[in-house]
This record gives sequence, structure tokens and C-alpha cells, in this order.
Amino acid sequence: MSNILWKSLVVSPAILGAALLASSTAIAAPSTNQEASSIETSSTTEVSQKPTTLATETKEAQILAQVNRYSNENNTSLNQVTSVSQFSDVQPTDWAFQALQSLVERYGCIAGYPNGTYRGNRALSRYEFAAGLNSCLDRVNELIATATADMVTKQDLATLQRLQEEFSAELATLRGRVDALEGRTAELEANQFSTTTKLKGEAIFAVTDVFGGETGKANRAVFQNRVRLGLETSFTGRDILTTRLAAGNATGFSLRDNANTAINAGGVGKQTFEVGATNPANSVKIDKLTYEAPVGPARVYLSASGGQHSDYAAVNNPYFFDKTDGGKGALSTFASENPIYRIGGGSGIALNVPFGKAGDSFLKPSSLTLGYLASNANDPSPSNGLFDGNYAALGQLNFNVGNRVALAATYVHGYQKPGTTLFDSGLGGGALVGTAQANTLGATSASSSNSYGISAAIKPSNKLSLSGFVSYHDVTGFGANDDKEAWSYGVGLALPDFGKKGNVLGIFGGAQPYSLGPTGRETPYQVEGFYKYRVSENVSVTPGVIWMTSPGQNNTSNDAFIGTLRTTFSF
Repeated sequence: MSNILWKSLVVSPAILGAALLASSTAIAAPSTNQEASSIETSSTTEVSQKPTTLATETKEAQILAQVNRYSNENNTSLNQVTSVSQFSDVQPTDWAFQALQSLVERYGCIAGYPNGTYRGNRALSRYEFAAGLNSCLDRVNELIATATADMVTKQDLATLQRLQEEFSAELATLRGRVDALEGRTAELEANQFSTTTKLKGEAIFAVTDVFGGETGKANRAVFQNRVRLGLETSFTGRDILTTRLAAGNATGFSLRDNANTAINAGGVGKQTFEVGATNPANSVKIDKLTYEAPVGPARVYLSASGGQHSDYAAVNNPYFFDKTDGGKGALSTFASENPIYRIGGGSGIALNVPFGKAGDSFLKPSSLTLGYLASNANDPSPSNGLFDGNYAALGQLNFNVGNRVALAATYVHGYQKPGTTLFDSGLGGGALVGTAQANTLGATSASSSNSYGISAAIKPSNKLSLSGFVSYHDVTGFGANDDKEAWSYGVGLALPDFGKKGNVLGIFGGAQPYSLGPTGRETPYQVEGFYKYRVSENVSVTPGVIWMTSPGQNNTSNDAFIGTLRTTFSF
């Protein structure tokens, strides 16, 4: 019998149940999933306690239990042996020695373990032998069916008969389970979704409200959602084709000044689940189509639609960043990643090239990242296309210092058509981060931008993570008085496994991307605190608060507070 077959006998489905509370006690119990990063450890799955079985097991149940234990213990595959002498723990004085010798040397139907043992002296040897005996019976039947019955002697048939009688209970149990497994396998093959594609999904439910001055009076509490369904296909086992569908109905709040006048706040206060909202609400669209594959030591990233720089470049913001605006990291787009990655997006290509060798110095193997994304690559009209429309080219050096420090230096050169925004990620939904002063470019003339950023992440221990970034943006307008400069910076502190395995307590603060001009001289600070509570492997609840000062870069702007209770379902 194949050992792989026995492994599959003990696979049982897991039952998932999650109850979400809408009361204040649920707000106090948020959840967290850990983001994959070069300095971050993987999250630990909780194992529930199972009650002890008190009832007396029947003989059949005992046999099944021993078969299961055999399946779990024998994790190495059996190798064919050609002589009974290869079994180092089978002695000539053992009762089965002669039977084993005949079966092995004449028919080649008993297998042993890679270390040259048969392990017949163990408590489970009867079931191991029953598996080999079943293989021999199949081999003898094969010889008879192929008109080579003269190879089978009467003495061997008598030995097989004796062994079959001795192990009748074990053989019946094994064959019954194999028949059941074959039936189940046939059903799975007939109804399987795909042999190469996995379906992954994320659904976000968010109850959110804004408070403070005239802003609080002008808005009401809302219940919003976003859904992403991704098909991840691999053709070689090392590549991945991602096709993602998205739908959502989230709309941002209207921020007001002291005179109750609406502020053009750009992307200030925008939350991650608002990214990907569709029009009309909850209509479905393909928002991402990418392919990644290794080419020698490097890795290539191709985007036909919806590509983002943070898809392929190291962001160095563990526990706050989650797969480009996913539902398991920070609440706001500002706390999620350095705004420099929000410049441009769409279709294009990227390449990650590693360099350096482990052990050369305290610097671990590092890498160079290059990428180019165009926002209007599908449009053949003038001032559009792959090279004539909005685009952004990225270059980044990534360094790892030891196992707990990651550094990155990033440069992005962008081109923006008249009337577009700086931090729009090519999604067509306006600014994702930053004030209106930082985002607004020439209305009648195009602009080019050169952006420089530094990001770092430090993990002093498994219970503490620090991260931060600084970015500077130099915009050159092709019209009169279109030049500007913009700055942004932020720092975050995360406490993973805070209160429970998988939870995260996070605090992030800094300055939203801003540009100081003749008017609007105030710096727009933002502080966010959240606590992600992992209800189960697939469900998390994240309450949090976002505090924004001077969202319009003006001292007449009210400070605003956004309170959110986000529930994320993932599979």
C-alpha cells in the first residue's frame, strides 16, 4: 500500500464557526493577521482542546485507531527491497522470516523503509505487514491474470493463505477504508473546481462614523462593505496568475471647516476598504490581473490591469500593510504604506533581482527592485497608451540587516497629464492619500514628478515591531506657477499577539502628504490606533480611531475623529 494513501485516510474537514457581536463588548475585542515581511514571523494557529473519550472502544474501532496511528507515524515512503536480509530488524528466528524471504525474493512485493528496516518489532507491525501482504496478493493476482501463473508455487499460495487468514481482520479494515477513499476521491475529482487554481476571498463589513465640530454634524453613521474574490493559478508551481474581482459601496465622509463649508481634503481620512469601491455601488469589476514568475534568480511581475507598486516592492511596514489595502492591516491608506507607492499604477512590468550572499557581512542578501506602470495603457488615443499617458517608474534598493531590520531607499519618476492627481495609484478614483494641496496638479498643463523615500522596519522582539517612512516629492509643472514640493512622514508601533495569539495592537502617527503654498500653511497630522482581534483563522474584528488635524491645511478646519468597527472575513 502506498504510504501517501494512508496519510490521506486521516485527513478530516475542519468546521469553522464565528459569532460576531455588535455590542460594545465586541468593539473591545478586535483582531489581527500578521503580514508577510522580511522581518516578521508567521502567525500561530490556535488548537482547540478536544474532550477525552470515556466510552469503551469496540474491536473494530481499536483496529481503525491503530491504522490511523500507523498512517501518522510512517511519514517516509516505502522503498522496494530485493532481499529479506535488507531488513536489519528481521531475524532468521522470527516466524515470518521464511514467508518474507519468499515473498521478497520471488515476487518483489514487500517494501521497507529508507533506513533499511522493516520495523516488525514495533507495536504496529501487524498493520504494516497487512499493508505489504495486501500488495503481495495484488501482485500474485496480476501474475495469474497475465498467464504467468507458473511463477506462483503451491507452497507460496499456501503461505499467502495462512497469512491472509492470520491478518483477515486487518485486511478487511484496510480494504474497506481504501474503497471508501477511492469513492471519495472519485467524487472530489468529478466536482473539483480546478487542479491549478485556488479561490481566495475577502469580505469587509464596516460600521463607521465621524465626529468633531461641523464635520460631525454634517455626516451620519454608515454601514459599508467591500468584497474581493481572487483566482490564483499556477502553471509550474513557482508562478502565479492572479485574477481578482472586486465590488464595494464605500463613500468617504464630507469634512467641513468652522463655517460648515466643505473642505477639499483630497485623500485625508480615506480608509483602505474604500479603495476599490465600484460605481454603481456593489457592481462587480476585474480590478487586478497580474502574473508573477521566476526568471533565473530574479522574479518578474507583469500587470495587465490594476497593478500597484506595493504589489511587488517591499513596503517595510509590518502589521500595518496588508497586501495593498487589504482588510487585516491599518484602517487608513496613510498608515498602510509610504505614500510614494501611491504614485501611478495600472499596467506594466517589474523585476526583483537579489544580490549579495549570506554570511558575507552583517548585511543579509539584499535586492534591487525596478518597475514601470502606466495608468492608460489600454487606450490607443493620443496622450494615452503605454508610454504617452500617466506613468510611474520605480527603483528601490532593499537591505536586510541581520534578521530583524529591513531598510529600503525608493525613487519614483512620474508623468501626470493635466487635471490629474499625484497620489491616485492609477485607479481612477481620485487621491488615495494626501491633502488637496499636495495632490492638485496643473489644470491645463502636464507635470512630471521626482519622488524620494526611505522606509525602515525594526523588530526588537517577537512582541514588538517599529516601522516608519519619510518621502519627498518634487513636482515640475509644464505651465506657469505649476511647480510644487510635498512632504510626508510617519512612524508606527505594533504589538503582535497582544492579549491573544494573532491579535495586533497598532498605533501610527505622522503627517499626511502636504504642500505648503501661499495659503494653507498648516501641517495635516494624523494619528490612528486600532486593535485587531482574531476571532478565528478566517474572521477578524478591528475597532479603531483616526484623528485628523487641519485636513484642509488651514487653521479654520475642524479636527475630525473617525471611529470604525471593521469585520473581515477571509478564505
